[in-house]
Amino acid sequence: MADFKQAIAEALPLARRAVETGAQFLFLPEYCGGLKSEGIELAPPFAPEPQHPVLAAFRDFANEHSVWIMLGSVAVAGPDGKIINRSIVLDNSGEIHSRYDKIHLFDVQLSDSEVYRESARVAAGNKAVVFDTPFGRIGHTICYDLRFPALFRILAKAGAEIICVPAAFVKKTGEAHWHVLNRARAIENGVYIVSPCAVGDIPGGGESYGHSLVVDPWGTVIADGGDTPGLVPATIDLDNVAATQMRVPSLKHDRNFDPNEDKKQSAA
Repeated sequence: MADFKQAIAEALPLARRAVETGAQFLFLPEYCGGLKSEGIELAPPFAPEPQHPVLAAFRDFANEHSVWIMLGSVAVAGPDGKIINRSIVLDNSGEIHSRYDKIHLFDVQLSDSEVYRESARVAAGNKAVVFDTPFGRIGHTICYDLRFPALFRILAKAGAEIICVPAAFVKKTGEAHWHVLNRARAIENGVYIVSPCAVGDIPGGGESYGHSLVVDPWGTVIADGGDTPGLVPATIDLDNVAATQMRVPSLKHDRNFDPNEDKKQSAA
C-alpha cells in the first residue's frame, strides 16, 4: 500500500468485516495510511492532519458504524520538512480522542555502507500518552518503542490496563524478537499488550513481519495473526489485569536507586 488510495482500499474492507463480526474497537498497524521505501529508508505518504485522507475516511467509518478505532499510525506533516509518525484514536462518533507521536526513532550504523536514520525523516515525539475509553485505560506506543521498557512502566504506573504497539516490524528482527518482547512487556507490567503489525512486502523494498499479537497480563499469546493479512479477533477481560497485578504486584515494588551510590560512599 504505497499511497493513500491503496491504504484505504485495503483497510476499509477489513474494517467492515471486523464490524460485521461484532468488533467494538479496531486496532490498525503502524503506517496504516500507506508505506513505501526509498533505498533503505521508509518513505510513507504524508499530509497535514486536517487534510489527511486516510484519517478522514476512518473518521467517517467510525461515525457510521459507531466503533472505536486506533489508527496505529499515519504520517502527518511535521516541522522543518519532516514528518510525524502519529497514532490517532477515534471515538465511536469519529472524533479524535487521543494522539501520540512516536518517541523512539531507529538510528543505527551497522557498517560503513549500511546506515539507518529514521530521524532524518521523522520528528520525534516527547510525551507519553494514556487515555480512557469505555473499554479500559489504554497507553500508546509505536513499533521501536517496544524495546524501551521504561516507557511501558510509565504507562502502566499511569494506570494503563492495555498498552498498544502498532508496528511495521521488519521480518528479520521480528522473527528473533517480536514475540518475546511483546510477552516481556506484558509480564513486566501485568497488562494486556495489543500489537497490530503490518505484514508482507513493502513497495520499494523491505518486508514487514506480521504476527499481530494480543498478549494477556500473564504473558500468554491469546491471538496471533500469522504471516498473512486479515483480522485478528480477541476478547479482553480487564479483570485479568487486576488479578495478575495482585499475584505479582511489581508495579508497587519499584524502588529508586543510584547506580553510583557505592562510589559516593567510597569517596566519603
